[in-house]
Amino acid sequence: MSPASTSPGPDGAEQPAKRPDMVTIADVARHAGVAVSTVSYVLSGKRVISAATRERVLASVRKLGYHPNAGARALASKRANVIALVLPLRSGMHLPVLMQFATAVVTTARQFDHDVLLVTADEGAAGLRRIAASAMVDGIVLMDVEMRDARVPLLRRLGRPSVLIGFPADAAGLTCVDLDFYRAGQACVDHLAALGHRRIALLGAPAVVYDRDTGFAHRTRAGFTETARRHGINAHAQPCEESYEAIRRELAGLLERDPDLTGLVVHNEAAVGQVLTALRSLGRAVPDDVSVVAICPDEVAERADPTLTSVLIPAEEVGRQAVSLLMRKLEGDPVPEATLLDPRLTVRASTAPAATGPNGVVGAAGAGR
Repeated sequence: MSPASTSPGPDGAEQPAKRPDMVTIADVARHAGVAVSTVSYVLSGKRVISAATRERVLASVRKLGYHPNAGARALASKRANVIALVLPLRSGMHLPVLMQFATAVVTTARQFDHDVLLVTADEGAAGLRRIAASAMVDGIVLMDVEMRDARVPLLRRLGRPSVLIGFPADAAGLTCVDLDFYRAGQACVDHLAALGHRRIALLGAPAVVYDRDTGFAHRTRAGFTETARRHGINAHAQPCEESYEAIRRELAGLLERDPDLTGLVVHNEAAVGQVLTALRSLGRAVPDDVSVVAICPDEVAERADPTLTSVLIPAEEVGRQAVSLLMRKLEGDPVPEATLLDPRLTVRASTAPAATGPNGVVGAAGAGR
């Protein structure tokens, strides 16, 4: 018999090899010299197994090419080994950032041996009811959460475990995870205040996002305006659309109303580059005349010219945490109701001390250009 057609057992004796798709959990147990239940516990993680035994089992899994049968696993556990990611694609949402969240959810779910059903239709509570009524998924991760989200009362009643990426106004009895957007807005203002800026503005999400009462947009604006008030800073806050023409028009109007404005916070990933271009066209240099802070992914901040001081949107970490929390709920383990990630501000080239005029008045330089 050729070497390719044999496999050594625990006593070193050669045994006929099987195709990987025919290898069973009993074959793995026999090869590793352990009970079938031990192999099951190593693969499921449901019981603590010694490191030496675990490594011996995993070595046998690799050697034999064993792949657990998903259908059999689901029948045995009464699970589908699938979770739903409910991500309604609505206007005003920046798709590249959304895909970072989705990729993190999918990648982490695979580490837990789960697949992901991506639900992009905006069906509201009816869509959740349809998903939960089927046997398609074990749990739900919900995105684009509104302050008074119509889906929330149903989530509290569903028999399926769920995790929200975002916070409604009333999060009691739910499991939610997100960046602390209130403190993100606060961090941006604190940074500009420390540089001496006394007249600043927030260019936020598109108006439709505020109109939907989306949680992250409202919390960022609240953190911005309340922190500016505490610092005694003159502050404007307004929505920001995504087209260059609209952005330039909004900036021109803002600078006409407040020509001494020296600081901008941009919470609109799709608009960041357009804002910088529009400022240049209006005769304002960054950061000499206007300092700009963005709330966005690092790659957006690092691609800009100049590179942007920014608060990171940690899409990958939020996605990982959401799935990990859901898996713990599926196992019946206790989880915290609220997980808020601390904002991380990175200083780059787009912020500098506030410009002063010849009389030492902050904001006078560049005024009236």
